[in-house]
Amino acid sequence: MTALSPDEIRRYARHLSLPEVGQAGQERLRATSVLCIGAGGLGSPAAMYLAAAGIGRLGIAEYDRVELSNLQRQILHSTPDLGRPKSESARDRLQALNPGVEVELHEARLNSQNALEVIRPYDIVIDGTDNFPTRYLVNDACVLLGKPNVYGSILRFEGQASLFAPNLGGPCYRCLFPEPPPPGAVPSCAEGGVLGVLPGV
Repeated sequence: MTALSPDEIRRYARHLSLPEVGQAGQERLRATSVLCIGAGGLGSPAAMYLAAAGIGRLGIAEYDRVELSNLQRQILHSTPDLGRPKSESARDRLQALNPGVEVELHEARLNSQNALEVIRPYDIVIDGTDNFPTRYLVNDACVLLGKPNVYGSILRFEGQASLFAPNLGGPCYRCLFPEPPPPGAVPSCAEGGVLGVLPGV
């Protein structure tokens, strides 16, 4: 690994002063790649904190466009981004936050034909999706590829978060929830609402 530049030393000074991180830890962050699936409510704060922390390569898998109703909780996007692809809005915001982070866009809808190809190049996957078919698809691809899967879900005033590490012999999302709920059993955020600050918690 190459040493941190003077600008990186200044940018990450608060990390470097932590014995648990230090220069070796910061260099390890810079050498890590993370794929955020979804640049909405959950993907927004996750991607921003990862970019701020100095993750070296950050993938954004998102095919949707920015809508006005997104702006109450999706902090990657702002009013001038209305109608733009969320992936492009996310890239611009993340590169403005930290130009040292390489941002890669995956703008096609994730499906069974492309999931393995999209996920394979990354060290860690963050599942910020809002639908069960994609959530199970991401889980299954992470199990097949031996990738850690950071999962989150929000609705109304509640949220769930978990790390599934099949690469370490741990259980996966499908182990916890073998079958998705029946269609219509769980309302979407559009149907049930979501408190704007919840994704950041």
